[in-house]
Amino acid sequence: MAIRHRLVHRSPAQVWAVLADGSRYGDWVIGPSQSSQVDEEWPRLGSRIEYVVALGPWTLTGETIVRRCEPVRALELEAVSGWLGTARIAMEIRSWGDETLVILDEHPLRGTGGRLHNVALDAVLQLRHRSMLARFAEVVESTGPGGREGPDGRAGRDGRTPSSP
Repeated sequence: MAIRHRLVHRSPAQVWAVLADGSRYGDWVIGPSQSSQVDEEWPRLGSRIEYVVALGPWTLTGETIVRRCEPVRALELEAVSGWLGTARIAMEIRSWGDETLVILDEHPLRGTGGRLHNVALDAVLQLRHRSMLARFAEVVESTGPGGREGPDGRAGRDGRTPSSP
């Protein structure tokens, strides 16, 4: 099982706002070359995002389905990737003072991925999760309180626009 965590310098509500915006998944999820929100009511139970993964000259299409949704607390998804099988992706959101601890837990469920699941695959997932959580934190932190961004498109760690020296 590949479990990783990241402290995000924003409130749980700000973290949730990014998770609850299906159109932003392409901004932080590592793997898909493109993604699109299929259902308008994302992330309600059963809603979907479709994605495409480019592997050299080949492409793989798949979908991600919401299996559990507790706003501002937890989001569990099932990624369905054709012959590769399915995976459970769970994100838990914990208040940590003025910040948020995001815990990502992913493991294969069915198909080829489930049959071939081993320690080596978990090591690859750990590397992917490190990068993905860093990108996720950057997306969340680039928007300050109330959706304001700084002149470079980012907000400072405390939510204010970074100042020039």
